[in-house]
Amino acid sequence: MPSEIFVIVTAYNEAPRIGATLDGLVAAFPGAPVWVADDGSTDATALLAREAGARVVRSERVIGKGAAATAAAREALAAIGDRQEPVFVLCDGDLGESAAKLGPLVDAVRQGQADLAVVAFARRVGGGVGLAVGFARWAIRRRCGLQLRAPISGQRALRASALADVLPFADGFGMEIGMTIDAARAGHRVGEVELDLSHRATGRTLAGFAHRGRQLVDFARVYFARR
Repeated sequence: MPSEIFVIVTAYNEAPRIGATLDGLVAAFPGAPVWVADDGSTDATALLAREAGARVVRSERVIGKGAAATAAAREALAAIGDRQEPVFVLCDGDLGESAAKLGPLVDAVRQGQADLAVVAFARRVGGGVGLAVGFARWAIRRRCGLQLRAPISGQRALRASALADVLPFADGFGMEIGMTIDAARAGHRVGEVELDLSHRATGRTLAGFAHRGRQLVDFARVYFARR
């Protein structure tokens, strides 16, 4: 029986965790086809993903999370065939074994609780002073009236029709903000599901603050592009 769930994993240099993430996804969604959107990784991410049975859509250079995920999502949509309305799961490659807990995210969509379901992490892991996330919440509220706990969570589920409505994803780290705004403006209901997941979080280090600075720039671009 063809799977009614498709999975897209975004990854950049996730060799230490991609195997555990894919194993977790197999446990959560047995038989579901998985695409890994590899954004120009310089480590063994793509090789390990292929060895684990995933279909890898790889860029040979870094093009940004949004562009890499868009390429994989379009390939996945083209593979739907005669399935009526499969649910697509989007997640980050650094979830590790906690990816096995994503099942309730799909349940929220199947049960009609939301057209786009977003994971709100039950526990905060790492992070900075909250400037980037605070701006993301404000930007979404201003552009479409939604108040979200986890505006930049990369763990999401949505129906194929909703996925088509939010493509192409916004560039870079603006992917999730743009997806949320575009989905709401298209009339899709956005809801959050609290799950106890873990991921490789950036801390209050120079590299961590630089990462969040790049995120903030991408968030601002999405905000101004969606006036």
